[in-house]
Amino acid sequence: MTVLVAAQHDQTDRALPSLQARLACRAGMATTTAGVASGYVQGNLAILPEKFAGAFHRFCQLNPKPCPIIGMSDVGNPHIPALGADLDIRTDVPRYRVWVDGEVVEEPTDVIKHWRDDLVAFVLGCSFSFEEALLEEGLPIRHIERKVRVPMYRTNIACSPSGPFAGPMVVSMRPFTPKDAIRAVQITSRFPAVHGAPVHLALPHLIGIEDIARPDYGDPVPIEADEIPVFWACGVTPQAVIAAAKIPFAITHAPGLMLVTDLKNKQLAVL
Repeated sequence: MTVLVAAQHDQTDRALPSLQARLACRAGMATTTAGVASGYVQGNLAILPEKFAGAFHRFCQLNPKPCPIIGMSDVGNPHIPALGADLDIRTDVPRYRVWVDGEVVEEPTDVIKHWRDDLVAFVLGCSFSFEEALLEEGLPIRHIERKVRVPMYRTNIACSPSGPFAGPMVVSMRPFTPKDAIRAVQITSRFPAVHGAPVHLALPHLIGIEDIARPDYGDPVPIEADEIPVFWACGVTPQAVIAAAKIPFAITHAPGLMLVTDLKNKQLAVL
């Protein structure tokens, strides 16, 4: 038994940082994945019954800024080999949300007991990917500095509807000085597969955010006197849409607790 445990630890130690993150999730890690497995693409998760998958796929095509698809499973298959050879959608997210009729009824650390043969998993690009590029350019990321979840807000920006799926765009926010905000726009424009350039700068009330200190998802972060809030389309948008559609059943990730894949962030950059 001791030899077997030692062998398992050795395998984990030699694994890619992305696989190490997924193994940590399987072992019960349930914290934000911001800054985890640096260099590797993280994804938002939406799992739906097959009868709704076609309409949701079309919704993502119509709304590529908040919902850029980077991976999709076959019906009933919890594995997406293109995103990781050893990747299991049922266990490899730190925390999930189980939805019934548009309401969150449970937030488990795995969804093995909820998995069904008619489910289709969608993995959507995440802004954590372009954060690596921002950090490399010396731009500070406040929620990473403070080890909290990125603040996210429902807006008055309407998504293009598809079947039962319609509702508001969700945005994530990072504060920057005006000079750094301009640079952030330039940098993130190179990453259209993970939300790309911001959708709004400053003046949060213009996109329906009444209180910047009270995000709808994630954690608040301070905005200094010389900074402005910069907003990017966010892959939590499907959760607002699922709530509005009130479909009978769905599974998502908990906001800020993402799926870590074996794709490299640099693969998504448009040079």
